[in-house]
Amino acid sequence: MSPQIATWTQRLTMAVALGMSCYHLYIAFVGTPNAIVLRSSHVGFALVLAFLTLPMWSRKGRREGLRAADVLFIVAALAVSAYPILQLDYILNRFIYITPLNDSDVVVGIALLLLVLEATRRALGPILPLTALLFVGYALVFTGTNPEVLLEQLTLSTEGVYGIPAGVSATFIVLFIIFGALVERSGAGRLFMDFALSLTGSAAGGPAKVACITSGLFGSVSGSAVANVMTTGTFTIPLMKRIGYRPAFAGAVEAVASTGGQIMPPIMGAAAFVMAEFLGVSYLTVAGFALIPAVLYYVALFAAVHFEAKRTGMRGLPRSELPRVWEVLRERGHLFLPLLIILGVLFNGYSAQFAALCGIVSVIPTMLMRKTTRKDVTLAMIVEALQAGARGAVPVALACASAGIVIGVITLTGLGLDFTSLVVGIAQDTLFLALILTMVAGIILGMGMPTTPAYIVMVALLARALEQLGIPIEAAHLFLFYYAILSAITPPVAIAVYAANGLSGAGLWASSLAAVKLGATGYIVPFMFALGPALLMIGPWHGVVMAVATAVVGVVCLAASLHGYFLAATPWWQRLVLVAAAFVLIYPGWLTDGIGIGFVALVVAMQMLRPATPAPQPVDADRGG
Repeated sequence: MSPQIATWTQRLTMAVALGMSCYHLYIAFVGTPNAIVLRSSHVGFALVLAFLTLPMWSRKGRREGLRAADVLFIVAALAVSAYPILQLDYILNRFIYITPLNDSDVVVGIALLLLVLEATRRALGPILPLTALLFVGYALVFTGTNPEVLLEQLTLSTEGVYGIPAGVSATFIVLFIIFGALVERSGAGRLFMDFALSLTGSAAGGPAKVACITSGLFGSVSGSAVANVMTTGTFTIPLMKRIGYRPAFAGAVEAVASTGGQIMPPIMGAAAFVMAEFLGVSYLTVAGFALIPAVLYYVALFAAVHFEAKRTGMRGLPRSELPRVWEVLRERGHLFLPLLIILGVLFNGYSAQFAALCGIVSVIPTMLMRKTTRKDVTLAMIVEALQAGARGAVPVALACASAGIVIGVITLTGLGLDFTSLVVGIAQDTLFLALILTMVAGIILGMGMPTTPAYIVMVALLARALEQLGIPIEAAHLFLFYYAILSAITPPVAIAVYAANGLSGAGLWASSLAAVKLGATGYIVPFMFALGPALLMIGPWHGVVMAVATAVVGVVCLAASLHGYFLAATPWWQRLVLVAAAFVLIYPGWLTDGIGIGFVALVVAMQMLRPATPAPQPVDADRGG
């Protein structure tokens, strides 16, 4: 590609990205137009940006030039996204499944499906487009669905490409991605890091605890495990290696901590907004459901790195090298304000869309409040953030559009009901077996797809089965959400671990096994709230308090058993007792809770009565732990 063409391509990309961000900010300010208009324009922006920025074929994922095919794809994307807007009266007034399709409907519909699948392949790889094609093939071959009816369902209704997932992406998700891009450039990342260092940097295994806190804070804003790893991991992983953690363990800590950001309120991952739409509740309600499980996830991870540090004798960083908490808050603490504003708006009953808009508008005034951040406010920074927000929204928008194809097929063919019958039949009304089957299916689906489409497909296929077996709908959706997320640290794919390995230099399997060990609680917590919805704050307050207390004990016991340290080094038989305590405490009930607490008391008594042993020597940084 000649330098002149490259320059024009960059300018066009900047213009489209800025146009996309400004369009969605304008829509959020003046009000949402017709659903078809909003969703088709949103998908159209995503298609054009994908074909402008993502290569058709490249060994290393880098553009090798704007090909003639890309230009054709861009023109076609503009045409198919404009068609529903120009033909809006015709689409709204026709009788779906009765009025026959005309030639332009067929041409535009087929082109839209092909463009969405190709753009998704470029952005996310082949798994999601192939999954969508498999569902389309199932409808045409195995159910005998009329091709015109299927095309109408997928392209001329709000049950396919322009379905609920695309609507959520256009209404909520893109705004929070823009907000995250602005916050990242405001210096909040440094605030999160310094704040965590000042609190835990000098403790045993301090840098690993810093990774837990920083990644939880940053991940709740970014909503992306990989982006979180690459942002905070560049700092935390070298620090962990410096004090003696093995590269595999250091990378695993960052991967697990970053993955948990998608379940940590106040912002969480993109799929949380889809969940709110599916459940018909406010986003704040979903955040409330997710809060206690997310805290349990991070309590367990924090406990795991603490026990590992104590077992191997690792120390923290020297206090002289660490910032002081009050200095951090004085210099940059005001950057917490945009997050607090979003929470305040949500708590006052406003929509997530309005809350995101308020958060976006507040970032620049917040930066201007103090001299330490005022210098970073430039027009170039704002433009860069708006561009980054739009480009960050492209993979999510395309994932939602492709997932809409799958949902459209499932709705039209009744496949969801068939799958529900299959799961219920295999489980034979055994809830625990059904949960295990659902967990396995969720992890497998999530391995090939990002969290949002994996969750959407899982809801269509599995949510009804869990409901039929007696699980509250809120717990069923959050159960599926968790396992769509945990695929990021589950081998063999483990995409968050791959990202961390690029920084730690560890091997895939060593890091993946360490990540599964560290994130073991994440695999257990969904069973806790599926069997006892009190962890979702459903039920009387005393039941919620009891469930939370026993769950905290349970996850800490599981972390202690896996890492061989509790109050002191733990022999194998005590580790087995702690595992038993953890699993008994999973199941709600006074009897099981009493047995679990009894097991914990036994281990505590044995460790307090045993003779004191010399503390382990600090691990040499070159040798690892």
